Amino acid sequence: MARVVVDTNVLVSAFLNDGNPRKLLLKLLKKHTVILSSQMLAELADVLSRDKFSVTSAQVEKFISSLLRKATIIPVNSILKVILEDPDDDIVLNTALNGKADYVVSGDKHLVALKKFEKIEILKVNQMLEILS
Repeated sequence: MARVVVDTNVLVSAFLNDGNPRKLLLKLLKKHTVILSSQMLAELADVLSRDKFSVTSAQVEKFISSLLRKATIIPVNSILKVILEDPDDDIVLNTALNGKADYVVSGDKHLVALKKFEKIEILKVNQMLEILS
């Protein structure tokens, strides 16, 4: 069973569209351990509440509530600064490190370019789906 941090951009895509990000999230929540942090959930709520997405606060709350029930929410104690171009990405890496993740799934160019952080593989959605199939 894999321990996987799912980046906010993948969670947003999973919420908004019926494509591979949603397929991956559902598969991970059923058979693996999805690791998130309160900082990541706060960012998710902030992003989804933007006007451009046209979703209600009730829809956002329902999605986050289901993640709270099914995912493992870990405290983030490390404050490593790795992505100088986009320091917000560091919370994903710190969550993965503190949550002892095997993988990070992201569409973020800075994270994907790393390919690996410590012993944690950083993959795109389709790469993770291939590993799981």
